Amino acid sequence: ALELDPEWAQELQLRIRGERLSVKVGDVLDFDWAVLPPGTLVCGNLPYQLGTAIVDRVLRAHPLVERAAFLLQREVVDRLTAGPGDAEYGSLSLLTQARASVARLGIVRPGSFVPPPKVDSAFVGMRLHAPPLPEAEMPAFEYLLRAAFSQRRKTLTNSLTSSFSRPVVEEALTTLGRDLKTRAESLGMDDFVDLYRALSGRAAAADF
Repeated sequence: ALELDPEWAQELQLRIRGERLSVKVGDVLDFDWAVLPPGTLVCGNLPYQLGTAIVDRVLRAHPLVERAAFLLQREVVDRLTAGPGDAEYGSLSLLTQARASVARLGIVRPGSFVPPPKVDSAFVGMRLHAPPLPEAEMPAFEYLLRAAFSQRRKTLTNSLTSSFSRPVVEEALTTLGRDLKTRAESLGMDDFVDLYRALSGRAAAADF
């Protein structure tokens, strides 16, 4: 187990003396996931302000990490598990689902905590898998996802013109049989993979 607070880590180690568990003092954001054995299972009650950053690091530990389960703010879990057309659907949904099958496992009300928070919490379960593209291409794909949702009220044609020329975006959408007024929230993972391939085969912006 990882614990940031040295005093609490020492107290935990005393309480679990004799158990098959060791407590290490450290920041999970600095943890070297490469030291874990294959098939590792990860769980945690995550601090809400760091939850998505921790989830991102765990997802990138595949194939060493096989499955993960976390307690997070319900709003975040809704975003992680959202699909096309959902109000919560966005780049975070796709960035997560590119590396794991995700499901909400349950809701935890504020009264379960002392002191009670002002928001509901939720358990989320993740079964990690390989990303839809070679790892070397994932930074560019992730860039595309963020760019697509950077201006939610705009069409993809307009959202992506900061990264690609308008003719390139329009040609790619047309090739995929998509209306030029298509918005990012209507596309699923496979659609974005196809869009990435269509765009990367054309004159992309230099920073893509």
